[in-house]
Amino acid sequence: MAKFPMTINGAEKLRAELNELKSVQRPRITAAIAEAREHGDLKENAEYHAAREQQSFCEGRITEIESKLAEAEIIDVTAIAASGRVIFGTTITLYNVDTDESVTYQIVGEDEADVPAGKISVVSPIARAIMGKSEGDEIVVKAPVGDINYEIETVMHL
Repeated sequence: MAKFPMTINGAEKLRAELNELKSVQRPRITAAIAEAREHGDLKENAEYHAAREQQSFCEGRITEIESKLAEAEIIDVTAIAASGRVIFGTTITLYNVDTDESVTYQIVGEDEADVPAGKISVVSPIARAIMGKSEGDEIVVKAPVGDINYEIETVMHL
């Protein structure tokens, strides 16, 4: 089974969501189903069907999170020695040669990616193009809008 990289912070967020689903959402949904059953005929009971749909979604999400955590290789990015190269967990600043703009991203696991928050997936086109590179290296990212030319300004290890 292949392991997928995930930061400690990403794993903690998934565990918190899992705990919320199991200890708060699941009991609330179970109570809603029980209450809807008391109203009688289940065939025409919209509350019952809505609660069952919520239960299905909740149980599916629980299974999904448990699977992701089981398949995750949780990496403490603060324990990785600084090498000056772009690796999982590093924060990099890229200078767009064409637009004269800089952007800063941290390379994280797939489930942690949040581009507006400056976190990109390790499997994203940008991350794949810069992995193993160093400050000052120029790269070309193949994007749907065409090739984008970047220069790596900084590589920061946490």
